[in-house]
Order: sequence, then structure tokens, then C-alpha cells
Amino acid sequence: MNDYQQFIKNKQHLATNHGIEPKYMPDFMFDYQHYIANHVITQGRTGAFVDTGLGKTIIELVTARNYNEHTNKPTLIITPLAVAFQFIKEANQFDICDIEYSKLGQHSRDVVVCNYERLEKFNPDDFGCVILDESSILKNFNGATKRKITSFLRNVRYKFLFTATPSPNDFVELGTSSEALGYLGYTDMLTRFFTNNEDTISPQNINAQWILKGHAHRSFFDWVATWAISMRKPSDLGFSDEKTTLPELNETTHQIFNEQNMAFDDQFQLFPKAATSLPEVRQEQRATVARRCEKAVELAGDHETSVYWCNLNDEGDLIAQIDPNAVQIKGGMDIDKKEEILLAFADKEIKKLITKPKMTAFGLNWQHCNHTVYFPTFSYEQYYQSIRRFHRYGQTESVSVDLVISDGQQRIIDSLFAKAKKANELFEKLNQSINSNYDHTETEFNKPITKPGFL
Repeated sequence: MNDYQQFIKNKQHLATNHGIEPKYMPDFMFDYQHYIANHVITQGRTGAFVDTGLGKTIIELVTARNYNEHTNKPTLIITPLAVAFQFIKEANQFDICDIEYSKLGQHSRDVVVCNYERLEKFNPDDFGCVILDESSILKNFNGATKRKITSFLRNVRYKFLFTATPSPNDFVELGTSSEALGYLGYTDMLTRFFTNNEDTISPQNINAQWILKGHAHRSFFDWVATWAISMRKPSDLGFSDEKTTLPELNETTHQIFNEQNMAFDDQFQLFPKAATSLPEVRQEQRATVARRCEKAVELAGDHETSVYWCNLNDEGDLIAQIDPNAVQIKGGMDIDKKEEILLAFADKEIKKLITKPKMTAFGLNWQHCNHTVYFPTFSYEQYYQSIRRFHRYGQTESVSVDLVISDGQQRIIDSLFAKAKKANELFEKLNQSINSNYDHTETEFNKPITKPGFL
């Protein structure tokens, strides 16, 4: 190894195993689920980036039971809204653990499930292990909520993050996961592996474009691999994909014409042009609400069950007026009311649902539905998570996705495809690093300690 390679190796920040040897590993788990569960339980503080529909719930429950038995304290699993019931269902179906769903902070069983919105009612000292389900949802909460969650984790020894999309838009988001798990902090990670166009290490600078340093590509992904495991399909870890083949996904873009003369930079446009900046996109969205909603209801009319994904309240309100069979979830609703509607849709009591990706795109299993209408934005993660509510293991029908845009929103679609490519690149690099042989050599400290003269 030359001096430069040694220099890079010495700068690596490595995680080590902090966990236990698993004692409970049920036979009903698939081979890849068994492998992942063994890995995270042994490591003790891990990010598990496993795609939707591959059994993260089972893996989390098995992890929860092992740490409950090891610590003699309950394990807390924190989930998005309405997902808790799926944990209860699977735990009881496979007889994995003694589990309960708590809304008010009281608990008496081995494994406790709560929502992110209710975390403030719980005391971290009561739990030996905490598991965050769909941890990438943290970006949808405000700063105060995220700080509470990070602070809660800081007081727990054993902690795990499970998500399908750790960082589809930007590699630097992995620093948030690392910091939450107690490894290298977000700012320290930026300093070590990244550079930006403004020559600053301030993460608050929203104009900075962070990119990996030229010499840090391999070392960055090797570092991530020391505290995370990644899998989009079982073959990524050397297992067969035979049991997890997904049905066909049909994505169709429907473009409506914006008849209004738009004004950009106080200048009316004689001919329509694609919106480029965020203010232009918002102006285009609001100017085309009626026509896009009418098209959405028309598309959903051919399907008995469907989900409308909106971004604006005006969109949801108008669709609710046009489609009498649709029930709308609003941000200002009581948590219990939101949960009631989501459960009614999952139980097929509601046929059409109107919602927003930032509220309900994470963790829910909607294999009973195979059609959706989506109003796209620049967020690839929200789109991916929304579609994966339907297009996942257990879906028996092909899934149809109708994306509705105006003629001025073409760049949004182009952006989604570009971000999809980057997400695939991230997983490919993570998987390559995790599945390759990576040797970590620790230097033993054996020099005598010299005390200062005044001691």
C-alpha cells in the first residue's frame, strides 16, 4: 500500500459491532430475511436499507424480541401513522412476540409500537432498544420533531433505522442516519468525505451543492457499509429473487394544456414554457388545478379502487367534490381520524382515497389496490414510496400509475427520471461495498502513558 492509500485508510471512521448474538431466529423467515436479521442484531446499531415489500416488518419484530429478552426491557418500534396495526397483525400471525400498540405512553408488554407523532408521550429510559420504521420519513417532520426523535435515540443503547429509501436524492442525507445511530456526525461526515461549490462546511447553507471528494468515493461507501446493510432484491446479498418477483408496473404521463398566459419575472409569456424555478412550478400548479383534478377523476373512474396523491389542499378539496366515492385525509385532521380513514381504506370499506405523499406514503400495505393517480413534484422519494404502497410483494395484479401534469411541468417528470437513476446508483454502490471483502485493521495502543509533572 502506498503512502497516499495509507493516508486515506487512516482517515476512515469505522463502526464496530455493538450488539448481541441472536437467540431467536424463526424458521418461517426467508433466507435473506434471516441473514439481515442476524446482521442487524449482531451489530446493535444499524441502518437497514431494505426495499419495500421484502419483509422489514418481520425482521424488525424478530430484532425487537431478541433485544427484549437480552435487556429485560421492552423494545419500542416507532412507525408512520396507521402502520402500527400491521406490526400487531404480523406479530400475532407468526406468534413472534407479546406486542401492543400504545397511543398515550402506557405499556405493559414486551414490544411496544407507537407513532412518530406520539413519541413525546414515552420515556426512553423505559426501553432497552428502539427501532425506527421507515426512518426516511423524518425529513417530512419539522426541525423540533426531528430533534426530539434524535434526542430520544441518544438515550438508548441499542437502536436501528429501517427504510427502503435512505437517500435517493443526495448521498449527504446518509449523515443524518449515521448521527442518529451514534456514529460519525452529519457535519463531520461532510468535512471528511464531501466538498461543495461554496467552500464551506455549514450544513445550513442551502445553496451549497455537496459532492463526494474525488479520492473519497470508495472510502465513503466502505464507511457506510460498516454501519448499514442495503438490499433492493435478495440477489444483492447472494440469494434467489424467485419468491419476490413483482408484477408489471405501468406508468403513464397525461399532460393537460394550460390555457392561461403565465407571467414569469413579471413578464407575460406569449407562448407556454416549461416551469423551471420552484415559484414557477407553484404558479403552474395553481393555474391548472381544475383541469388536472378533472383529468384525475376521469382516470380513476375506470377503477373500483384508487388513490389520489395530491400536493395542494385545493386539489384534494376539488377532487372530493367531483368524486363522491372519494374520502379525503387532511393535514389538520385529528390523528385518530386520519388513522380511522386509513384503516377503513385498508379494510376495503373506502374505495377511493385522497391523500398527500408526505402524510401517508410510508410503510402502509395496499396490495388490494392496483391503480393510482399521482400529481408529481420534484421529490423522487415521495413518488417512489407512494407507488410502492401498491407495487410490492403480495400484489397479484399489474399496477397502473397515471401521472397528471400540465404542459409547463415537463421538467418535473424529467427530474423524477434523473433522480431515479441516482437512487439506483446509490443502491448499486452500497451493495457493491457491502458485498465486497473489506478488511479493517485496528492498531493496538501499547505505548506507555506519560503523565504531566503536576500529577
